[in-house]
Amino acid sequence: MASSAYSTRRRRRRKPARPMAVTPFNPAATQIRILLVWGLLVLSLVAIAGRLAWLQLAQGDSLSSLAQQQRLASPVQRQVRHSIVDRQGNVIAVDRVVYTLYAHPQLFDLSIPEMAATLSPLLDSPESGLISQFSQQPTGIRVADGLPEATVDRLRTLRLNGLELSPQQQRFYPQQQLFAPIVGFVNFDGQPQAGLEIAYQDQIALTPTLAVSPTETPPIEAEATVETYGPPAPSSTADDAASVSENQADLDPDNGTARPEQDSTASLRLTLDSRLQRTAQQELQAVVDRHHAKRGTVMVMEAKTGEMLALASVPTYDPNQYFKTDPEDLKTWAVSDLYEPGSTFKPINIAIALEAGLISPDEVVNDSGQMQFGEWKIRNHDYATAGGRGPLSITDVLKYSSNVGMVRIMQKMPAADYFTWLQRLSLDRPTGIDLPAEATAQMKDREQFVRSRVESATTAFGQGFSLSPIKMLQLLATLANGGKLVTPHVVSSMVNSDGEAVWTPPRPQPKTVFSPQTTQQVLTMMEAVVNEGTGDAAKLAGYRIGGKTGTAQKATVAGGYGRGRVTSFVGILPIDSPQYVVLAVIDEPQGDDAYGSTVAAPLVKKVIEALVVLEGVPPSAAASTP
Repeated sequence: MASSAYSTRRRRRRKPARPMAVTPFNPAATQIRILLVWGLLVLSLVAIAGRLAWLQLAQGDSLSSLAQQQRLASPVQRQVRHSIVDRQGNVIAVDRVVYTLYAHPQLFDLSIPEMAATLSPLLDSPESGLISQFSQQPTGIRVADGLPEATVDRLRTLRLNGLELSPQQQRFYPQQQLFAPIVGFVNFDGQPQAGLEIAYQDQIALTPTLAVSPTETPPIEAEATVETYGPPAPSSTADDAASVSENQADLDPDNGTARPEQDSTASLRLTLDSRLQRTAQQELQAVVDRHHAKRGTVMVMEAKTGEMLALASVPTYDPNQYFKTDPEDLKTWAVSDLYEPGSTFKPINIAIALEAGLISPDEVVNDSGQMQFGEWKIRNHDYATAGGRGPLSITDVLKYSSNVGMVRIMQKMPAADYFTWLQRLSLDRPTGIDLPAEATAQMKDREQFVRSRVESATTAFGQGFSLSPIKMLQLLATLANGGKLVTPHVVSSMVNSDGEAVWTPPRPQPKTVFSPQTTQQVLTMMEAVVNEGTGDAAKLAGYRIGGKTGTAQKATVAGGYGRGRVTSFVGILPIDSPQYVVLAVIDEPQGDDAYGSTVAAPLVKKVIEALVVLEGVPPSAAASTP
């Protein structure tokens, strides 16, 4: 009863519920809200459609290209050209990856002074300089170029924030100036610009591997291309190439022999010897500096093969910093420039006269000291002190370097026949050395040579015409190899990692111009020049050496001859079995005592001293001792 009464009282106390508020329906407001939402959606769709149209139509090509590049991007190629090595396998030119270091100071975890102190010993750069660089701008500062991988590895181990490394492929020349005029260089764009780099571009260059997405099929053209060494095949159309059989495609067009496929580990091996080249370069530089000469060259060649063991020249340059070099110094002037050889050409003329049967080795000619040809007077270099020497043997003509004696000898030959002999020696043609920009000798035409008596007279002692030092070396080698014109060359072959030749450049067969009997007679005379004559400074105890000095007047740009001179000396050894020819040419040495005997001959002796040691040339059994 009690709970029932309690429940009744609770019901009585409960207040009546309030009616719910009803918001009147407003169709106009609802419609506005719907329109606003719809309008926003339409505007969003229009904006998206406009953006898509802009990307697709206006930037479609560029974005597609960028996407393709990113998709196919591969690491920097570590090798795009074959290495170049000397005959011992020492590296002369090689590809490597270098890095450019960029700094973004706003991302540094360290303070600028702390970062500079950390990087200074690694970059070999003063802290003050780095602090100055880092203070220039908050990002994108180029700090250092050409960093090797060893330095980069040390930088990476430090895990410094705010540094960026950008890799580039670079051609590196570890020998620096030693082979620069011969090897040349590759510029920052990867283009060969001089020397062997450009002459053997087709053989040295490696075709970059095509980067292909794993989902794509490699292009048929890339799959079918086979890179080979050697000169390019004759041009043909695509249809012709498609019709060539597989066997024919693998044949060398020059001789029909099989050509090897490209091997990225192969190297272009030279005939040059770094050890001899270094000695020759150092001794040549010393002579040029001592006599304040304009330039110079010294060359060593194997007489029978034409292989160059050394080809040093001054001036030279560092191919790693070619951009700091005078463009005039980039060439191999011993190949590309001409000079009048002077008396070093006399042994060639003696050989011509002997081969033609005009003289015999024991013949005697009269040396009056000077001769007159119309307005031209020809005299011996020592006429002021020695006057005319009277009757001289052919050997004495060379020994005393008698100009008048040489004129007497060559007067025995008609000028037309003499000119024919010069052509037979290929004087008017280049040697064919495998270096670019070889100069061709300059000589008078046949009509002028035959008509003018003085032309044949001056040619008799090496003046009135000009040739390159490498051409002079080729001609003198005929006296050392039994009378053959061989082709000088600095490239031996392309060799694989085992040192086996996989390609050898084709070379012409030597041309015979003199008989072995004639050349041996001339060599005997040249030995007397060293033992008893003007070549005494080249004498080397224990070795039989033949030689000839040369001191030529230098023609001026305006015509005629000035006070400048070119001194030279050729050495051939050993006389009993000739193997090597050494020629030194020094352009415009200064001083009253600047002659072939005082400037060039001592230089050749220094080079020969190194040559006989490096090549293991034994002393001559019958050599005279000084």
